[in-house]
Amino acid sequence: MSSENGVGDGEAEGAPPEQLALIRESVRRAKTPRAKPRTWRGAALAPELPVARVLVDKGVLHLDRYFDYAVPEELDEQARPGVRVRVRFGAGRGRVRDGRREGGGLIDGFLVERRAESDYSGPLAALAQVVSPEPVLGAELLALARAVADRYAGSLADVLQLAVPPRNARAEQRPSPPPLPPPPVPEPGSWARYGHGGAFLDALASGGAPRAVWNALPGPLWSEEVARAVAATLASGRGALVVVPDGRAAARVDAALTALLGEGRHATLTADAGPEKRYAQWLAVRRGSVRAVVGTRAAMFAPVRDLGLVAVWDDGDDSHSEQHAPQPHTREVLLLRAALDKCAFLLGGFACTVEAAQLVESGWARPLAASRDHVRRAAPVVRTVGDQDLARDEAARAARLPTLAWQAAREGLRHGPVLVQVPRRGYAPRMACAQCRAPARCRHCSGPLEGQDGGVLRCGWCGREEGVWHCPECGGLRLRAQVVGARRTAEELGRAFPAVPVRTSGREHVLDTVPDTPALVVSTPGAEPVAEGGYAAALLLDGWAMLVRPDLRAGEDALRRWIAAGALVRPQEQGGTVVVVAEPTLRPVQALVRWDPVGHAVRELAERAELGFPPVSRMAAVTGTPTAVAGFLAAVELPADAEVLGPVPVAPTPPGRPRRTGAPPPGEHWERALVRVPPGSGAALAAALKSAQAARMARGGEEAVRVRIDPPDIG
Repeated sequence: MSSENGVGDGEAEGAPPEQLALIRESVRRAKTPRAKPRTWRGAALAPELPVARVLVDKGVLHLDRYFDYAVPEELDEQARPGVRVRVRFGAGRGRVRDGRREGGGLIDGFLVERRAESDYSGPLAALAQVVSPEPVLGAELLALARAVADRYAGSLADVLQLAVPPRNARAEQRPSPPPLPPPPVPEPGSWARYGHGGAFLDALASGGAPRAVWNALPGPLWSEEVARAVAATLASGRGALVVVPDGRAAARVDAALTALLGEGRHATLTADAGPEKRYAQWLAVRRGSVRAVVGTRAAMFAPVRDLGLVAVWDDGDDSHSEQHAPQPHTREVLLLRAALDKCAFLLGGFACTVEAAQLVESGWARPLAASRDHVRRAAPVVRTVGDQDLARDEAARAARLPTLAWQAAREGLRHGPVLVQVPRRGYAPRMACAQCRAPARCRHCSGPLEGQDGGVLRCGWCGREEGVWHCPECGGLRLRAQVVGARRTAEELGRAFPAVPVRTSGREHVLDTVPDTPALVVSTPGAEPVAEGGYAAALLLDGWAMLVRPDLRAGEDALRRWIAAGALVRPQEQGGTVVVVAEPTLRPVQALVRWDPVGHAVRELAERAELGFPPVSRMAAVTGTPTAVAGFLAAVELPADAEVLGPVPVAPTPPGRPRRTGAPPPGEHWERALVRVPPGSGAALAAALKSAQAARMARGGEEAVRVRIDPPDIG
């Protein structure tokens, strides 16, 4: 039944005239033909610049290019360069209706550019949707992402997944605060301890772009010094970016910046903040509301306006190496940013990597270090316990601590906490021959033997128990713990010092700080908490286990971890003592005793230059099954000066153990080949490997290989 006004049965009788008028108008609009949603069939195009160049989110190398799409008139205003869009990808040439390609799946992408014409001669698909009108991909970030992708033989889409955080609608809807005026130029403060520290800050404050490798003095003042460098850059009207290895270091720099500049002048980008807060902070940086950023690894891509300074702290830390493709390193990304943005560069740390020494030797950066007098006053005294000392030490053979370490701990506990660094976490130790220290291996699978409760030996790979063992190298029958875990060390120290509390800091539970009261703090490398007023002493146990790792960087990494722990100890004039259990004649141990990480790095660089090892040369790792690696090496067109090393077998993943990044799946046997080129050929090597990998992916049906430029672990 219908009324004279044409109201349908579903409408209530006696409705007011205004409501009926609205209903009739909506019916008329519904009868008007509209474009089909997300295909925009029959829709008019934008009158100006009707073509959108889009980077689709497909991280495969053979699709590492831009694709053109038509811009419907209804999306003209929203479709600006830098916004997130959704497009249909994979439509066939035959699926064309009303001049538009249709079909394919909806995928995300970024609108890079608006153009008047397309280079593609066929019909274009239309933009399906503008996800958000917020422009998140600027020209500077796009150029940086492209440079990183080319540097690491990766795809631009993969780099942008690392650079642009996931969207959060609530964060986008909130406006960012207005930017604050530049702060005043800070005083040099503790930078006066360094020979050219004041000049470095003056150069930043005057708008200059100094480049420095900073060997920081031990102690807690490094975060304040970073904050003063950021404040000097902000005073010049420019932005600053600081990248640190973990959230604890970010919190220290955050607190120092807040104390120096107050609230609202910097943003902190860490994973601990949560997706909404982190995206809101990132948007504040992108919109120009905040000019300073401190954060962990992902912050290396932060879109800081008018960038004047990029800084990285402790570049030798493993956390600076990204685990997702194309696996860039923070130091190298910030070097690219310094070159692209022509801004200042600061690489700082208590230790010094070989890459940092190379920057100074090449003349690209200047050293920023204190005099030897300042170093001696700030550093603790370092004592060593070598093999001969252990052989004569009855306590060392019967207990966990050598006599010298036990005495240092007892004396230190009278004045404050004592730090004990052990090379690994956990309880079950891996075993080695007590005479020649060759690792104890399983007779069935050659896996490492581990000590269990009750003195039982069990293989860490296959789980078989080992009854009678003898060393195949020297014939010895006695075993010793190769590396004793943190938990077992804490138990043994608790028995040795029954009246002293024992705290542990490791992967499962990392302490930020400990009070300035007597206590034993057992920590794995990198998880050492900061003690209020500094530790009275530090014991660096099983140092030889860190030095004998089959890795080119074993000595450098051991020294970096020792110095990082020693930097938390009080100065020598306040009684601070460090005892390291390692052979004193070894170069890293001598560098620790002299507190000379720069000299160690310079000598390492000279040796690597003679042997053609990184960072003097550029190197890439190609990993996969033997057939896949052989096929890839046969197909790739390497530079004429390239040298292929290997392939050699890769250590298998033990059953039941977590698979490391780049390691083979359990049960598979992979090989790895290293490709080395001299200086100047790194770009050609990356381009050749990327081209060969793209061709391999385009063909499909072939076994995958992993390609990594500058692998951190080359054996």
